[in-house]
Amino acid sequence: MSDAVELEVAGRTVRLSSPDRVYFAARGETKLDLARYYMAVSDGIVRALRDRPCMLHRFPKGTDGDKVHQKRLPRGAPEWVPTVRVHFPRYNRYADELAVAHPADVVWAVQMSTVEFHPWNSRAADTESPDEWRIDLDPMPSATYADVRRVAGVVREVLDELGAVGYPKTSGGKGLHVYVRIPPAHGFGEVRRAAHAFAVEVGRRCSLVDLNWWRKDRDPKSIFVDYNQNARDHTIACAYSVRGTPEARVSTPIRWDEIDSAEPGDFTIATVPARFAELGDLHAEIDSSAFDIAPLLEWADRALQDEGTDLPDLDEA
Repeated sequence: MSDAVELEVAGRTVRLSSPDRVYFAARGETKLDLARYYMAVSDGIVRALRDRPCMLHRFPKGTDGDKVHQKRLPRGAPEWVPTVRVHFPRYNRYADELAVAHPADVVWAVQMSTVEFHPWNSRAADTESPDEWRIDLDPMPSATYADVRRVAGVVREVLDELGAVGYPKTSGGKGLHVYVRIPPAHGFGEVRRAAHAFAVEVGRRCSLVDLNWWRKDRDPKSIFVDYNQNARDHTIACAYSVRGTPEARVSTPIRWDEIDSAEPGDFTIATVPARFAELGDLHAEIDSSAFDIAPLLEWADRALQDEGTDLPDLDEA
């Protein structure tokens, strides 16, 4: 096994130790394969992560080993790796998290055994004001991907009626995500209320949706539209993030017209680079169309007035 290699990443040099260590058991892909994947999709992964506090999911022994959830930047970072300080009110503690600004920041994180990148939906300029509304279609154990597709169709229908532009991507697992850019004009609580109001409307139109608060109370064949992913410090794998699976699946942007045919397993570090080279970043225009969530907040206020119910409190620290 090689001790280390040096990679030239957009004008910076990143030393990668243990490049031959197998990270993904299904095809034997290595730490070096992972770094090269992120270099191949660098424009997309940097766009997805830029200036966002980012939790790292690290696999020091590969994805067959233990996973480490790391909020604080690992020690030994070069001086050029940027961070943003975030506050965790529950413990009144602070952490300096990675805030990607350059492809080399991503590859350095791979050097530190990072496989998955889980950014906040806010940015360093104002970490308390999200600029990304995340729609997470989370299937219960007995639901099928066909069920996820059906709910995704309703999600698009409601977004279109609102005049919001949604950018779908596979989750890298069994679900689907849709991202909507929003102005950073509201706090996490308001964005979560808006996301819940949207989920209620999707559920009103589609019987597959179950929004019961407790997972144990949901129909095992249902889809949960997880509005809680918009709560403070809740994160999900970003576009182009590899997932910690033996097949090295990737959370991959797709077109709306691909949803009916694409399968989650189609997108891995072995297939996505060629797709990216052909199609570019399908989320490249996401910053060009911010949606004002005011109509969704009106829906939430109307439900509170008519039904006397609001979202349960959530510990967002």
